[in-house]
Amino acid sequence: EVQLVESGGGLVQAGGSLRLSCVASGFTFDDYAIGWFRQAPGKEREGVSCISYRAGNTYYADSVKGRFTISSDNAKNTVYLKMNSLKPEDTSVYYCAAAPGCHTIVVRTPRPSYWGQGAQVTVSS
Repeated sequence: EVQLVESGGGLVQAGGSLRLSCVASGFTFDDYAIGWFRQAPGKEREGVSCISYRAGNTYYADSVKGRFTISSDNAKNTVYLKMNSLKPEDTSVYYCAAAPGCHTIVVRTPRPSYWGQGAQVTVSS
């Protein structure tokens, strides 16, 4: 059974930082691109970031470039998203996602193969 379990969400003031973690199981971690998309109430999904171990690449949405950093620990089947300089507009539910390639995650309307239950991130002004 494929599982993607997120943790690390919470409430933070604008300018603060959070780190999200995603532990993956049920598939061959190295064969998939792993990333994050977010969805706020009443808004469409938005691709945020993605890391592809096989391609050796990382991708970021323009809205988070320079503030967010994605990394992975393949020995632990875990992907991290470090979020710095958070803004109120970053408030959303963040979902960990897995797909054959990052081109289906860091896009305007992500369509990953798998995704988790989500972690709430709230940034107060």
